[in-house]
Amino acid sequence: MSKLIMSVDDSASIRQMVGFTLRNAGYEVIEASDGKDALGKLSGPVKMVITDLNMPNMDGIELIRRIRATPAYKFIPVVMLTTESQAARKQEGKAVGATGWIVKLFKPEQLLAVVQKLLG
Repeated sequence: MSKLIMSVDDSASIRQMVGFTLRNAGYEVIEASDGKDALGKLSGPVKMVITDLNMPNMDGIELIRRIRATPAYKFIPVVMLTTESQAARKQEGKAVGATGWIVKLFKPEQLLAVVQKLLG
């Protein structure tokens, strides 16, 4: 049984790249265009969330806050995938429960290494 990962980004090209990379490695992927869309789709066996920080409607920080407030998903890995690299932003992400942080533009191998480390 493959593991289901949610990719959340307002950029369709980033969602496609993340989805392509993960699917090629044998993962199932569900995509969402922002935090609000992600919360609406968050159900069942989602094992990990990879989210952008800056998005319309609901940003990545608020999305993580809401995920962590949902008992079924309180402990799943949530990785920020963003152009932001400032220490203060990383600390803000960590404070609400982000598991990791990848700065765009990333290499597919880098993304897979993080996913495999967190999901096994």
